[in-house]
Amino acid sequence: MNLIDPVMAPAPEIAADKDWWRGAVIYQIYPRSYQDSNGDGIGDLSGIIHRLPHIADLGVDGIWISPFFTSPMLDFGYDVSDYRDVDPMFGTLADFDALLQRAHELGLKVLIDLVLSHTSSVHPWFKDSRSNPTGQYADWYVWADAKPDGSPPNNWLSIFGGSAWEWDGERMQYYLHNFLKEQPDLNLHNPAVQDELLDVVRFWLDRGVDGFRLDTINFYFHDQELRANPALKPEDRNDSIAPAVNPYNWQDHLYDKNRPENLAFLKRFRALLDKYPAATSVGEVGDAQRGVEIQAEYTEGTDKVHMCYGFDFLSAAPPTGTRFAEVLADYDRIGPDSWACWAFSNHDVMRHASRWSLDEPARRAYAALLLSLRGSVCLYQGEELGLTEAYVPFEDLQDPYGIQFWPKFKGRDGCRTPIPWVTDNQNGGFSDAKPWLPMAMEHLDRSVMRQSGDGASTLAFYRKMLAYRKSREVFAKGSIEIVEAREDFLSFRRVFEGEAIFCAFNLSGDGCEVTVPDGVVSPDKGAPFKADIKNKTVMLDAWEAFFGLGTVE
Repeated sequence: MNLIDPVMAPAPEIAADKDWWRGAVIYQIYPRSYQDSNGDGIGDLSGIIHRLPHIADLGVDGIWISPFFTSPMLDFGYDVSDYRDVDPMFGTLADFDALLQRAHELGLKVLIDLVLSHTSSVHPWFKDSRSNPTGQYADWYVWADAKPDGSPPNNWLSIFGGSAWEWDGERMQYYLHNFLKEQPDLNLHNPAVQDELLDVVRFWLDRGVDGFRLDTINFYFHDQELRANPALKPEDRNDSIAPAVNPYNWQDHLYDKNRPENLAFLKRFRALLDKYPAATSVGEVGDAQRGVEIQAEYTEGTDKVHMCYGFDFLSAAPPTGTRFAEVLADYDRIGPDSWACWAFSNHDVMRHASRWSLDEPARRAYAALLLSLRGSVCLYQGEELGLTEAYVPFEDLQDPYGIQFWPKFKGRDGCRTPIPWVTDNQNGGFSDAKPWLPMAMEHLDRSVMRQSGDGASTLAFYRKMLAYRKSREVFAKGSIEIVEAREDFLSFRRVFEGEAIFCAFNLSGDGCEVTVPDGVVSPDKGAPFKADIKNKTVMLDAWEAFFGLGTVE
């Protein structure tokens, strides 16, 4: 009798969903502060692997990992000195490969953070560029002669304070840096620079990543004539990109960023991504005057980046129903064919629980609102725990931005403190050593351990809301129509292929009465809020939401 197992035909390959990013929820990991695995007080790739089940259990679609490339870490990885390797602080390329494999096993896509607008000043390209003005890399950065009086070429300012030009005594020219002087800007007008950066993109795609978050995407090109930026009237100044103490806000940044030449490069970038089964991209647009226009321009059609996010809801502007309606209306008017990626918090801004002074019920209402909008969503690590901005004493500050403008602006360290995994440990289970930033003691009571077993916790709410969003395709793919917007209230309809959901949000500490539109037939029992309809009316408690199932007219 033949006991040899029959040869099994290979399972048919499932075609990759090239549209998976549309409506996806991406969880941002700031690796220095997520989990330390080797006892040096700094989070690393192995630590992320250990904590991936927490992210998968949350119910998101993928992760975005802030930079882990080789770097002197003056801007904590956003000053890259080798695009094709992992900084030893975070591990090795083998560790990244293991992370990628484990994430995919758990059903999570992996996006990595690419910084293409600038490098570190210790990058070999820049070292060669400054020392050899006629060599291969001579024109890879933005160099310019001084004015006759020795002053910088124009009035461009750095986001981190002061002039965006730094004198280099070796080359006897100024070089451009939109951020730290140790972060010289690449010259993407040079085709060789573009080719090299696209080869970096190809390197990581070949390694298996699912896409990229593109840092400062609207800073890639500068005006080749080096024209000076015009001044802004005081009433037009906006501190959503730089703190109010920074005169960067006093200029209209027409010439140091937002240049039209960027569109051709983004098309080259997208053409490369389209050669892979389901690669995607999300760009960060940093502009206070025309952010929505740029986001729409960069994402419209199918030949540029897939989605962009701006600072509309990352600023200190009060998150009223009216404000939400205005932003959504602007986006629909300017870019109806484009795609947004919404966020309330990230590694560069004060956590929104503190920025908007939200108590626990308010945090949940805004989380439900964020996860109901048309577009994709980025959640920042700790958001699911309801973490507030941590206080970091001056002597513990690491961020050069905060050190520069202390005490009126305390920098970004308060949103970057370590994640509390357990309560019964002064370092919150993040590390056995002293963390690179202090663990916020008030965060220990919000640890993952404490909240995991509590069905009424913030973490449990996020899990329920994410599961609800995933159960209704209308949230990922549907259209949006504002029904009513007031300072303390917002309602809209989401519609997709015969399914309609009416969403109403009480954004106040008082109860309110909502008249449901025609066509709403019942509350959606899958939603994490339980308000009911009586005589076409819903009574909402303070900071409560309602989701009603309806028919499409």
